Amino acid sequence: MVNFYALAQIFHSVLKSLMYVLQIIVETPKGSHFKYKYDSKKEWFEVNKPLPTGLNFPYDFGAIPGTKGQDGDPLDVLILSEFSFLQGSRLRCNVIGALKAEQSIDNETIRNDRIFVTPEINGLHPVYESLSDLQDEKLKEIENFFVYYNAMQKKEFKPLGILSANETWKLIKQQRS
Repeated sequence: MVNFYALAQIFHSVLKSLMYVLQIIVETPKGSHFKYKYDSKKEWFEVNKPLPTGLNFPYDFGAIPGTKGQDGDPLDVLILSEFSFLQGSRLRCNVIGALKAEQSIDNETIRNDRIFVTPEINGLHPVYESLSDLQDEKLKEIENFFVYYNAMQKKEFKPLGILSANETWKLIKQQRS
């Protein structure tokens, strides 16, 4: 006999995951001691800057092609996965939320959120399916990384709260270039 309740749950889960799926590009791999940046005019990745001694990226860091944030760059993403992907990889990801933030330098303040995504790959089961799966300590660790990373560049990074997947998706749609 077919369990329609179980089928409905699976169908709902699949539909929900497809609602917030997009393509991202990996710029800086997890564990890197350098920040890389894609130069669209030259069509290659460049070493942008070293991280302070003892600091490395906690997750793969990338961007959403076709978007433009207030800093003039594509929107930033942090790929929450226990795996790391090659720099330049185009990766299908599920948006699960964002760290809403302001970044200040020389009396100029802009929004510079960090969008949280998880890889959407057949056979790979994400550790985090939603922001509720992310422990408060892990979120604080991510916030502290960006606060410290920016402070070392004489910038202030001020976390302003968390955005839901739905709020984040609306933000992404507004920032399409």
